[in-house]
Amino acid sequence: MLLNLMILEPIRKIYFFFLDIIQTLLLVFAVFIIIYIFLFRPFQVNGDSMYPNFFHKEYVLTNIIVLRFKQPRYGDVVIFRAPPDLEKDYIKRVIGVPGDTISLNDGRVYLNGKLLNQDKYLNSSVPTRAGLFLQDGKTITVPENSYFVMGDNRAESSDSRDWGFVPVKSIIGEAFFVYWPLNKIGIIKNPYAK
Repeated sequence: MLLNLMILEPIRKIYFFFLDIIQTLLLVFAVFIIIYIFLFRPFQVNGDSMYPNFFHKEYVLTNIIVLRFKQPRYGDVVIFRAPPDLEKDYIKRVIGVPGDTISLNDGRVYLNGKLLNQDKYLNSSVPTRAGLFLQDGKTITVPENSYFVMGDNRAESSDSRDWGFVPVKSIIGEAFFVYWPLNKIGIIKNPYAK
């Protein structure tokens, strides 16, 4: 009898040890799923459309709950399902909100008739090329429940200049934190926020 207890006791301890590990892993997995579905989602920058502020293969966290409480603002960096291919997610900067007029003249962007000050995130000498949708010398108005977005790399970005407005329902969230590579870790700030 004593021998049986001596053999069973270690087995019982091992059983409860593994049971605790499984319960802990299930709890961690459940918390991860809740965070991923309702709060934050990772996103990998692919390509150079947001250069020089974001780089190819950089990873950012996207806040997917913040847009339930506020609308995107000028300068916000948003992740959205790409209008030309809804299977892909794009990262771009909000340039125009509903009701804004946007025009492009000689490589310069005008917002509501005034030259858009982009000095906080772009060198002022960087020209903005025209696209199929926003052509040089033309003025467009951002419709309700839509946004006009551009990549920071104005020469290489496929954005609203080419394919038009981004419906609010296509916006996944707001990029708020770079977490990889380690030398780029930091909070993504809206250059117009006060």
